[in-house]
Amino acid sequence: MDFAHPLAPAPGAPDDHYDVSGVTPEGAAWLASAGTYPRSTLAHWESRPTAPVVLPCGSVFDVVNVPAIFGRRMLDRLWDEGPGSGPVAAHRGRMLLFAAPGTAQRLPSLLEWEEWGPAVPPFLCHGTGDAVTVPAPTPLSGQRPDSRWLVAPDTRSPWLPGPEVLLWACVRAARAGAHAAVRISIFPAADQDAKVYDVSRRR
Repeated sequence: MDFAHPLAPAPGAPDDHYDVSGVTPEGAAWLASAGTYPRSTLAHWESRPTAPVVLPCGSVFDVVNVPAIFGRRMLDRLWDEGPGSGPVAAHRGRMLLFAAPGTAQRLPSLLEWEEWGPAVPPFLCHGTGDAVTVPAPTPLSGQRPDSRWLVAPDTRSPWLPGPEVLLWACVRAARAGAHAAVRISIFPAADQDAKVYDVSRRR
């Protein structure tokens, strides 16, 4: 199976944002392993590599689904100050952070004990019994899709953050948001989607 590795958009494409890496065949195999019929999922992607699919959570991964802006703050904290992240996708104005199984059950209760918990916007935790739309391995050329990878899976055994790591990121993102709200700047904000994360740090 041959998936594209889009490090940058094609010249002239309207989307000037960068993916960290493309979904590799190993990463696609890991994603497909979450479903009941992995071979069927891989065959589907081989014939339609630009098609997203719906996969169940709870056994191979959980997903923490947060608003895009807050998710970007979390992702920045994870990469600038922490251990990095697992795979991350953007989907219809939300950010999907792939996490270790069991995270969906534990993270909300951990946040209840944090003084910064109320500053965290409402988010969804997808675990056992839930399913999420997974972006296609290969993005549509020349288009900015509603669903795309920000940190693409590239191995059969990607590192996934657990509830404690994501709690840490939530608290620091909430603090960063509070500090940003009281700062006044005459300069426009930088394009946050253009940031590139060094996935080699996780290995």
